[in-house]
Amino acid sequence: QVQLVESGGGSVQAGGSLRLSCAASGYTYGRYCMGWFRQAPGKEREGVARITPGGNTGYADSVKGRFTISRDNAKNTLYLQMNSLKPEDTAMYYCAADPGPLVRCLRPDYEYNYWGQGTQVTVSS
Repeated sequence: QVQLVESGGGSVQAGGSLRLSCAASGYTYGRYCMGWFRQAPGKEREGVARITPGGNTGYADSVKGRFTISRDNAKNTLYLQMNSLKPEDTAMYYCAADPGPLVRCLRPDYEYNYWGQGTQVTVSS
C-alpha cells in the first residue's frame, strides 16, 4: 500500500525559504515518478515540480528558478526546496507518486495516482 507523508510546511515571510519533505513507503520508491502539487483556496490543483526515478525534472513556469525538486532513493524521500517565496505560493502542498510510463510523467497533463495528505505553506507579505 502506497503511503506518502509530507512535512516541512509552515508560515514564512515573503522572500523566505522552506524545505518540504515527503516520506514514501509501501512500494518500490526508486521506480516511481514523484511530484509536488499545490492547491490554494478557491483554485484548482496545479503541478509544481516533477521528477523521474533517474532525476529528470520538470517545473511550472511560476516556480522555475525558485524551487528545486530532488529525491533520495536510498531514503525513500522526496524534497522540495522553496526559495524566494511569494504570497501567491500560499497553498496546501501535496506529494504524489506514479509508476509512469516514465516518458510521460513529467508532462504537465499527466495525472498521478497516489497522494499524500498535504502540508500547508503560508507566505505573508
